[in-house]
Amino acid sequence: MKSTTPTFAIGFAIALTAGSYLAIAQQPPAGPPPPMSFFVTSAGSGKGADLGGVAGADRICQTLATAAGSTKTWHAYLSSPAVNGQAAVNARDRIGAGPWFNAKGARIAQSVADLHGDTLEMARRGNNINKTTALNEKGEPVNGVGDTPNQHDMITGSQLDGTTFTDATDHTCGNYSSSATTGTVQLGHHDRTGGGNTSWNATHPSRGCSQENLVATGGAGRFYCFAIN
Repeated sequence: MKSTTPTFAIGFAIALTAGSYLAIAQQPPAGPPPPMSFFVTSAGSGKGADLGGVAGADRICQTLATAAGSTKTWHAYLSSPAVNGQAAVNARDRIGAGPWFNAKGARIAQSVADLHGDTLEMARRGNNINKTTALNEKGEPVNGVGDTPNQHDMITGSQLDGTTFTDATDHTCGNYSSSATTGTVQLGHHDRTGGGNTSWNATHPSRGCSQENLVATGGAGRFYCFAIN
């Protein structure tokens, strides 16, 4: 039986199909993901909350990031009070301006205000730190609630807004220099689970400063690192 489909219709369909393929071919390829500017340390100092002070924690961040191929400058997310003539340090003031991305290119937060929920809108929206995105410098997930062992406790020494405590209690295990069985350091949960709230940076204090103490409460002496440039 002879086809009754008009020749112009067949030609139009072929042209449309060819045009679609051409449009697809001309789409630019997706660009590379943004370079890593945030990670959870794959390991701590091995001495509990004794990180060698804030400077020692910065060195751990830098060493791990450099080994992972980063050329950025890195700081640990830690706060410390004014002690021994030294000015107080707020974690939020030492991590750059953002935005920050994990090792897979997922955005963690756009800015310091976004990271800490400084406005009501930002607080309601929340930042993007959670078990899926809070990866270590190798792009690997970090154990949380439900994993064995649970290692969701992150050393921060900080209040919810990223500032240091101003009361008479030490929340930093001697400014990150103690691995004693006594003392305390403020912790957050990277998986936003447990501890009475869903804070990534100020969930509960530790029970002691040693590695064993931190492990016993669901940690491993890990902390957050941010690129400042």
